[in-house]
Amino acid sequence: MNRPTRLEHDLLGERDVPADAYWGIHTLRALENYPITGKAIGSYPELVRALALVKQAAARANNQLGQLDASRHRAIEDACHEIAEGRLHNQFVVDVIQGGAGTSTNMNANEVIANLALEKLGWPKGHYKELHPINHVNMSQSTNDVYPTALKLAVVFAIQGLLEAMQTLREAFAAKAAEFADVLKIGRTQLQDAVPMTLGQEFSTYAVMMGEDIARLREAIALIQEINLGATAIGTGINTDIRYAKMATEFLSELSGVTLTPAENLIEATQDTGAFVQLSGVLKRIACKLSKICNDLRLLSSGPQAGFNEINLPERAAGSSIMPGKVNPIIPEVVNQIAYEVIGNDVTITLASEGGQLQLNAFEPIIGHSLFKSIEHLEAGCRTLAENCVRGITANRDLLAERVRTSAGLATALNPHIGYENSTWAAREALRSGRSVAELVLEKGLMDKEALERVLRPEVLTAPRRE
Repeated sequence: MNRPTRLEHDLLGERDVPADAYWGIHTLRALENYPITGKAIGSYPELVRALALVKQAAARANNQLGQLDASRHRAIEDACHEIAEGRLHNQFVVDVIQGGAGTSTNMNANEVIANLALEKLGWPKGHYKELHPINHVNMSQSTNDVYPTALKLAVVFAIQGLLEAMQTLREAFAAKAAEFADVLKIGRTQLQDAVPMTLGQEFSTYAVMMGEDIARLREAIALIQEINLGATAIGTGINTDIRYAKMATEFLSELSGVTLTPAENLIEATQDTGAFVQLSGVLKRIACKLSKICNDLRLLSSGPQAGFNEINLPERAAGSSIMPGKVNPIIPEVVNQIAYEVIGNDVTITLASEGGQLQLNAFEPIIGHSLFKSIEHLEAGCRTLAENCVRGITANRDLLAERVRTSAGLATALNPHIGYENSTWAAREALRSGRSVAELVLEKGLMDKEALERVLRPEVLTAPRRE
């Protein structure tokens, strides 16, 4: 109730700020203005790290250009380094969804860095005449180049975990494809029986899907690595040295370990959010494929007595509070729900990008929040799908073999040998009578046993044939 305070001021007046807070009056106003999600920007460590690195690169460039003295430069650099390493993330308290095109996020960063730097210089928090959040920490910068640059860098950081998780899942599917390479089954189109394939072939397609989307995601990252640092307010570079943009970008690449390039036209880059839309589209593509795979896993494991029952998913939890012994496909189900969320996030990002006006898009905070949610949840979904589901899948081999033996779908393989009409008769009669296609073909004398066995070999049924 009697928490000590310090007095700070801005263009709207004076306010008391908690004395021990590293943030200041601009952050205080944001806390009051944006009680939206209850999720602070500090909950995205990649974003806080990226903000600190942008400020560090800017300070280094300003010092090199003779704009920032050595003492303040060193204090700001040291503060940024500590924050990038994980210190004071709990002081980044502004809500992730905010008005002002990210200005409150930028101000929050400026204030925390300034007050930490002041401590290093031996001054109390809020003693801004010695080192100012805007005059010094924000020198040669605007929210409009700091925020999108930090957002892009943070996304590059975050995607590394998703790429690793997707690779783990790809490897899990590939391992199952090898394990099930000899398991013959009936493939399906439109949920109707089609022709034979192996369960290994079915699982190999999932590995290929993951591999393709890993490549697409890497391509999308390349677009994200073009930044507008040095653009300041609208891209004209007002209040900066002509050498600043290139120098700051080079320092940021060095500090982050990410190869970043300045946009050719900073005015265009400051208003254009197309790279975020492109990336979100790739994340949606990944989500759609993951959800389709999970639909397949749920179908293939359905039953066990009144469904497909071709594979068994690992039992992860009791499935019902009323039905004894029931176990549900909970891991594929949770990944389905992640996919639905990512698809919704893509709609949000699309609308936010389209909503930009003239020289700035004011809606990058919701773009960033939506991207981070999609990336985080897809990563978690891939990991739990690999670890808690795919690696433990088993095949019901005897059941699958019997279904192939009695399948009317075998008639398709006989088309080149007995003709379409005879094959159609064999398929329809097999369904009507419950007898096998092979039995009917032999009985009618359409093929001899040796020729029939040669045609119905697994390696012939599941691959193109050699004449």
